[in-house]
Amino acid sequence: MTDAVRTEVSEGIAVITINRPEARNAVNGDVARGIAAAVEELDAAGEVRVLVLTGAGGTFSAGMDLKGFLAGDAPVVAGRGFAGLVERPPAKPVIAAVEGYALAGGFELVLACDLIVASEEARFGLPEVRRGLVAGAGGLLRLPRRIPYHLAMEIALTGEHVPAARLAQAGLVNRLVPAGRALSTALDLAGQVARGAPLALAASKRVIVESADWPAAEAFARQAEIIAPVFGSKDAMEGAAAFAEKRPPAWRGE
Repeated sequence: MTDAVRTEVSEGIAVITINRPEARNAVNGDVARGIAAAVEELDAAGEVRVLVLTGAGGTFSAGMDLKGFLAGDAPVVAGRGFAGLVERPPAKPVIAAVEGYALAGGFELVLACDLIVASEEARFGLPEVRRGLVAGAGGLLRLPRRIPYHLAMEIALTGEHVPAARLAQAGLVNRLVPAGRALSTALDLAGQVARGAPLALAASKRVIVESADWPAAEAFARQAEIIAPVFGSKDAMEGAAAFAEKRPPAWRGE
């Protein structure tokens, strides 16, 4: 694991921290490989139910490391794309904890997450057009599905920074919190998510993500393929037994 990315696991929650504060957590090859390795390991770890992605030093990420880009250091991992995550996010739920700036690829990393907690002072944006580039790490694909069309166009075409409050009003941010509280609030939210059964969480995420382009006539059949194993799992039996016995369930991920 590279020093550019830190991971910590506690009580079923894994925190992945981009650790290049001196470069505003810009994503270079080390960061991309570090995130990819962390995701691979944590997605397979039975004790981990939810991931939190954040940045060190009071900012999330300023996006791709342009100096590295000019030097040929590609911030991409085969099969996972930019930052080792945007093209193949983990199967487990991921929460972005955003302080400071989440710009360009940093914003695209946020958009690859399932839930977003942001500081009131956080700023988001896709400034690629002002650098002769295009937001090709998922920003142009995901943003119009999350917020109104014209707001997505404004963000993509002007390159302006957008305050977290405006995106919260548009429904993109789940929790808007005072400065310095993004990570602690994300951990609280992760704790709520982690109460769910691992197989059920992964299946629920998968259905929501994949069903966007399912034909209506096939939707329930496709959903059934994903959720049928959950209903036949040991955890499903445990959930029913725990409810009947008025005790907390002991999930096994089986």
